Amino acid sequence: MPLSKNSEKVQTPTILVIFGATGDLTSRKLMPAIYNLSLDNQLPSNFACVGFARREKTHEVFRNEMKADVTKFSRNKPIKNDVWESFEQKLYYHVSDFDKDAGYIKLKAFLEELDKKHGTNGNRVFYLSTQPSFFTLIVEKLQKNGLIYPLSDKRTSRVIIEKPFGSDLASSIELQKNITKALAEEQLYRIDHYLGKETVQNLLVFRFANTIFESIWNNRYVDHIQITVSEELGIGTRGLFFEEAGILRDIVQNHMMQILSLVAMEPPVSLSADAIRDEKVKVLQAIRPLPMENFDQYVVRGQYAPGIIDQKTVVGYRQENNVSPLSNIETFVALELFIDSWRWVGVPFYLRAGKRLPKRTTEISIVFKEIPAILFQSNGNRCASNTLTIRIQPNEGIALNFNSKIPGPNSPIQPVKMDFRYDSYFGMSPPEAYERLICDCMLGDSTLFARIDEVEASWKFLTPILERWATDKDKNLYSYPAGSWGPQSSDSLLAGRGKVWHL
Repeated sequence: MPLSKNSEKVQTPTILVIFGATGDLTSRKLMPAIYNLSLDNQLPSNFACVGFARREKTHEVFRNEMKADVTKFSRNKPIKNDVWESFEQKLYYHVSDFDKDAGYIKLKAFLEELDKKHGTNGNRVFYLSTQPSFFTLIVEKLQKNGLIYPLSDKRTSRVIIEKPFGSDLASSIELQKNITKALAEEQLYRIDHYLGKETVQNLLVFRFANTIFESIWNNRYVDHIQITVSEELGIGTRGLFFEEAGILRDIVQNHMMQILSLVAMEPPVSLSADAIRDEKVKVLQAIRPLPMENFDQYVVRGQYAPGIIDQKTVVGYRQENNVSPLSNIETFVALELFIDSWRWVGVPFYLRAGKRLPKRTTEISIVFKEIPAILFQSNGNRCASNTLTIRIQPNEGIALNFNSKIPGPNSPIQPVKMDFRYDSYFGMSPPEAYERLICDCMLGDSTLFARIDEVEASWKFLTPILERWATDKDKNLYSYPAGSWGPQSSDSLLAGRGKVWHL
């Protein structure tokens, strides 16, 4: 992970086929990422990209739409016309319904034409940027129509699947069973874009390449760990999706559990994909099941009500488009969990995720134990806990809070901060996560993609929570005003343990 295989230009000739190419993910994330790879000379010399969708349009119309999207959403602005003019000649569009064999037969013939034109040698990456209900169908059609090769073939065919992978443990097992009828595990890349973020990738380097931190990264020195993923936005146009998902499925099961596993894992025996993922899955398998008899002492769920964001009044969740006025879907969750491993026994981990909170941020806070209350406590002095904060977004960086004496006689002690930021130190903003992940898939590097045992271990812990909520309906579903940090009961969750949230 930290020593990237794609530190140089990707040399593997590839055609990238994006299913659902007229969707929001393609316009906001995927196409800007591919353009930026071209801008940075990171794409293979022999490359083409084909958008696959149901709407009728020509190659030229698709290229013009993608140019408008890249102009709006690219991290590098303004768009460089000479780069775009070269890039768009490798950009194509294919019209078909997902369930029509004829469309896949035509796609195969078209890709073979592009192989001859661009020298891509038959190598394929299929990106399923669609609703999860289409995953099995598309994979079956690809396999049936000769677009998936056996592992013994010299050509490569790989499939990237967006989250969520299933909606609970049983559905994830069923989805895996169906997809692996056509695909080997080595051909399947379950993407979680958080793993492509530079700060997340840096976690292993930060932990295992710095003696001062690795030596105290354990239950002897750490009091507790907090992971927060907050958004000031509501659900926008995603009402139908969110009514089926909720924040636990949308954020906690994938993003937060992946971050948790990297924070808590043991050092891998090597930097190979499987060595790293072996250690991650051990963390997820070691999470202690929640006691159902006092479930509400460990889990808090909430739903945002009308409130104020950025000095503007916003509606509550139940007033959003395509949301039931009686909905009991959670838009906020906070929970306490324990990892029963030698390193972490007795250390609580607090996870919190929510919509319509005061700001957009993803942070990890490592809170160290307090010193004995013997020194520095006269005249109201009290040493604050040392806290190490890893900011994943925005303003990617790492901050360390420690205690210092204020200059002057008989001065009190005050917490101060050392703050490292990627953009100011390296003179550049980190690349977008999708740029790294698309490159890695073309290279066949699965390090930053979730393996099936990781997915199932995560669902095994979280599915009982979903089942309990399904039984409870509205019981203990707390309302919180938009613009707040969630329901009061989430503060009480920590207060009962003598702790506070650091945001």
